[in-house]
Amino acid sequence: MVFGCYTLPSLTSMQSLRTQQEAENNPVSQLLQTHPGVGPITSLAMAVTLGQIDRFACSRKVVSYLGLNPTEHSSGGRQHLDAISKQGNPMVRSLLVEAGQNAARCVPELKRAYQRLKHRKHSGVAKVMVARKLAVRLYWMWKTQQPHSAARTQGSPSHSVVAT
Repeated sequence: MVFGCYTLPSLTSMQSLRTQQEAENNPVSQLLQTHPGVGPITSLAMAVTLGQIDRFACSRKVVSYLGLNPTEHSSGGRQHLDAISKQGNPMVRSLLVEAGQNAARCVPELKRAYQRLKHRKHSGVAKVMVARKLAVRLYWMWKTQQPHSAARTQGSPSHSVVAT
C-alpha cells in the first residue's frame, strides 16, 4: 500500500525510528524505561501525557488522571466500586495495560498479584490492576528520580514495604 511517497511498511519503520529517537532524547523516558516491561513508546507517552510531575500531589491523582481508578456508587453504609472511570487518555491507558502484561512476566510481585486477582475475578480486571500498579510505580520513579530497583518496589518513599 502506498501512502504519499512512502509505502506503509517504511512509514511504520520511520515512525518507530522517530519514536525511538525521541525517547532517547527525553530523560524522563529514559528513567521510566528502567522498569521491566516499559519500552520507549509507553515511557514517552507517560512523559508527554503527564507533563510536569510536580502538579500531582500523590499517586492517587495520577491514577485518577489516567482513568485507572474505579467509579464508586455509594448510598448509606453501602459502598460499591464499579468499572474504571476511563476519564484519561485512552491510548496511554491501553499502553499501560500492555506494559503491565509484560511487566507481570518479569516482576514476581506483579505476577503474583495478577494471578491472585485473575483467579478471583477474571483476566481483564487483573490486567487493569497491574496497569494501575505500574502507573503508581512509574509515578514514584519519576517523582524521586530513581531508576527501578528490585529492592524497593512498592509503597511511597516514606513508607516502603521492603526495607532498603
